[in-house]
Amino acid sequence: MSNTENQFTVTFWGVRGSIASPGSSTVRYGGNTPCVEMRVGGERLIFDGGTGIRVLGQSLLSQMPLDAHMFFTHSHWDHIQGFPFFVPAFAKGNRFNIYGAIAPNGSTMEQRLNDQMLHPNFPVPLQIMGADLKFNDIEIGETVRINDVVVENALLNHPGQAVGYRVNWRGHAAAYVTDTEHFPDRLDENVLSLAHQADLLIYDATYTDEEYHSEKSSKVGWGHSTWQEAVKIAKAAHVKTLVIFHHDPLHSDDFLDQVGADVAAAFPNSLMAREGLVIHIAPPVMALEPRAIAAEIGLSV
Repeated sequence: MSNTENQFTVTFWGVRGSIASPGSSTVRYGGNTPCVEMRVGGERLIFDGGTGIRVLGQSLLSQMPLDAHMFFTHSHWDHIQGFPFFVPAFAKGNRFNIYGAIAPNGSTMEQRLNDQMLHPNFPVPLQIMGADLKFNDIEIGETVRINDVVVENALLNHPGQAVGYRVNWRGHAAAYVTDTEHFPDRLDENVLSLAHQADLLIYDATYTDEEYHSEKSSKVGWGHSTWQEAVKIAKAAHVKTLVIFHHDPLHSDDFLDQVGADVAAAFPNSLMAREGLVIHIAPPVMALEPRAIAAEIGLSV
């Protein structure tokens, strides 16, 4: 049995929300939009195809041929705009099972990924991709089994619809919950279910409470949550480790440092998502910061 078949590892390739935000003020946390990779029991699971998936793709070129599973939460631009630049999808011999829920307007994930690569938006169509792409429409609440890895999903509170995922394997679990907006008077039962006693909860905390309720520029109804709500969910669901994710593009490294300190004071077992961060759920070891693992995954940080 290979070493990877006994591991449950989570790697962050894109952690920013809404729009890619490169620049001198976002170097430490990163400016790429969402993409999270999980290596679970020998399987490779990829969540969302934001601009971070381009970097992931570059790191995978030396590991081809590839057999992986891609799960999309929804098709807002920041979660799919890196897919046309995912180089392994253009290489014959690679195989990707792609999962996503049908949108309220009836469009499938295949249709939406195809549409973003049509003229005048992109120079070449999705059909030019040489890899074996198998698209799977999943129902809300449906369970996907990949050998002994079980992936659950639940509806989130986001304009146009989004789903969150929970990955279960040999008594361990990681929840990927983005994009979602909390309710004003109660905790979201769907989020609590996904997060229940999870080893790791990755949660959309785009705003602070102050920004969310700002009298000048309220973010109510925008489809995102706050770090204060993340802490409430983590405590109520008895989560082992909380990861603050989907950082606002206006939040600088220094601002996120302060958010991280505030979160840690409220929930000590917490981390701020940053590009290159690797978390080993099984076997359990400390989370590795980007500089410690840069050589391992081919990143410059």
